[in-house]
Amino acid sequence: MAALAYTLMVNLRRHALAGTALASACTATSRVQLLKIAAAIVRNTRRVRVMLASSHPMRAVFASAAHALAP
Repeated sequence: MAALAYTLMVNLRRHALAGTALASACTATSRVQLLKIAAAIVRNTRRVRVMLASSHPMRAVFASAAHALAP
């Protein structure tokens, strides 16, 4: 499981975080700054929305990573 999680984080950094401040960050830094954040998740029939606080310092990086990973 740990190898799978590490591979996912490396690919996230390689594809979704290219050109951002976290492109060369270690896995732990990316995890703490992007994934361990407080957010409100709203689900309805067609979509899932993640609502971040307007003052989150990495909001633009999170949005660009989510956009890069979207189908």
